[in-house]
Amino acid sequence: MEKQKNTVAKEVVENEKKLPFTKMNYMLVIAGVLLIALGMILMIGGGSSDPDVFNPKMFNFQRLTLSPILILLGFAVEIVAIFWRKKK
Repeated sequence: MEKQKNTVAKEVVENEKKLPFTKMNYMLVIAGVLLIALGMILMIGGGSSDPDVFNPKMFNFQRLTLSPILILLGFAVEIVAIFWRKKK
């Protein structure tokens, strides 16, 4: 009976020491956040100081295509970061 209690206690202590995420998970989370931030930064601008003047830079490749792709890639990396598991 005493052996069984010691074994259970050791298993509980070992399980408490394990973190849910590894270093790789955290690196992927940081990479995803950086991709999302870069996409948001690239989306900034394109406006005009005078509301009566049209600024065609508002519809360039960077703001309409590149930045949304980077943001979506960032979210995809975040999903991978959550589900990433080291192969045994």
